[in-house]
Amino acid sequence: MADYAPQLKRLLEEAGCTFHRQGRGDRELWYSPHTNRHFPVDGKIKSRHTANGVLKQAGLAKAF
Repeated sequence: MADYAPQLKRLLEEAGCTFHRQGRGDRELWYSPHTNRHFPVDGKIKSRHTANGVLKQAGLAKAF
């Protein structure tokens, strides 16, 4: 299975989202200027549905 986390983080950075802080375990908290909210991103994302869910939380269109 593929790991979508590196591609997802690159897309978030290109869209203007920024890393906020490290969360519990392997989670990171990111900030989206599009939705003005913080959202979690797992260190390893094995499902494209989960990756698209993170993009939705960031206010971005599906990419996977």
